[in-house]
Amino acid sequence: MAIISNDKKMDIVLDNLLNRQDYLVTQANELARSFGNLSTFEHKILDYCFSFVTKDDNATKSYSIEIREIVHYLGLCISGTNYTRVANALKKLNENTALYIKVYEDGSEGILMTSLFSSIKVLKNGCIKFKFNTEIAPFIFQLKAHFYSFKLRELARVRSKYTLTLLKLWNAHSAGWIDYKAQNSLPPYLHLNGNLDEWKSWFLGYDKEKLKKWTAGRFKKDVLNVAIEEI
Repeated sequence: MAIISNDKKMDIVLDNLLNRQDYLVTQANELARSFGNLSTFEHKILDYCFSFVTKDDNATKSYSIEIREIVHYLGLCISGTNYTRVANALKKLNENTALYIKVYEDGSEGILMTSLFSSIKVLKNGCIKFKFNTEIAPFIFQLKAHFYSFKLRELARVRSKYTLTLLKLWNAHSAGWIDYKAQNSLPPYLHLNGNLDEWKSWFLGYDKEKLKKWTAGRFKKDVLNVAIEEI
C-alpha cells in the first residue's frame, strides 16, 4: 500500500479547496432571512456547507468534509486554536439555526418550527459529517423559482455579516446578481418591504427570543450603511 506524505495530503486538500471556490452557494429565499443571529464566521461556515448541495440531492443525503478544508477556506492557518474555532462555530450552527416557516396544510395556514440541521458529527480524525433536516428539503434540495447564488470565493472575501445578509436578501428577492463579476456592473433593482422589526430580525436576529433594542438611526448607521459601503 502506498503511503502518502503529509505534504502530498495537503496538496490534495488544497487542490480540492481551490476547485470548490467556483461552486455556487444556493439557497431558497426564505433562508436568506432566517439567520441574523449568526456571526460572520458562522455565516461563512454555513455557506461552505450549503455549497455542497446540488440540484440532484435529496433530503436523506449525508455530506462529509475535512475540518482543515474549512480552515483553509477561511484563510486561517492549521492549528488547534483554529480547529476549535471551527468546531465551536459548528456547535453554534447546530444551536442557532432554528427555522420558523409559514406553511399551508390541509387547507390551513400554520408555522413549521424546525431547524436547519438534523445532525452534525465532528470526529477526532478531522472529518465532519452533517445532514440537513428533511423538513426543509423543499427549501434546499428542490429549488424551483426563488433562490440566490454566489461563487464561494466571492462570499469568502466579505468582511461583515451585514454585507453577507444584504447580498443574500438582495439576490433572493430580485432577478439575481447575474453580472456581479463585470467590472462596471450594477446590482439588480430591489424592492423589499418590511418594518423596522422585520429588518432587525433579518440582520441582527434574536437575543433570547427578543429583538435587539436598536433605534432606526443606529440600525441604518451600523448595519445598512456598513453593508452598502462594502458592497
